[in-house]
Amino acid sequence: MALKVKAQEKLQKIGTHAGKYRYIMMPELYTSAAGEVIKAWATEGHSVALPGLGTMRFGLRAKSVEKVDEVKAGLITSRRIIFTPAVELKDELAGTAIQITCYDRDGKEVKRVTSTDSGDIEDPENTQPSNGGNQGGGGYNSSDDPGEGD
Repeated sequence: MALKVKAQEKLQKIGTHAGKYRYIMMPELYTSAAGEVIKAWATEGHSVALPGLGTMRFGLRAKSVEKVDEVKAGLITSRRIIFTPAVELKDELAGTAIQITCYDRDGKEVKRVTSTDSGDIEDPENTQPSNGGNQGGGGYNSSDDPGEGD
């Protein structure tokens, strides 16, 4: 089994390559898995187990204040969806080959490539990539970030 990725040649509209055609990678297949029940549970503050995948929950970032009378909704700086993948899912991704199909600007297939990389997994809570489930991962801990919390 392989993760299917397409690299489509597209005109860059912003950034350092604006006005130039560049190949941009994106998943070839995307399906949504979360339903109304998951949304309902998560919006009530529950951490929702997604069997075989991990857990997800909603969180937020907010400024801290010294006194209770200073607490207000305006302290919230962002809302977040926090997903903590299961170790088995990280291992599966680390061991999965990536197949890239390149298309030119007219949609014609021009090349196919299969990955030979090390399979490192990016962990958004840790700046160091991990190889599968070998590195610890997890949810956000407000004690790691003074002045901000879930």
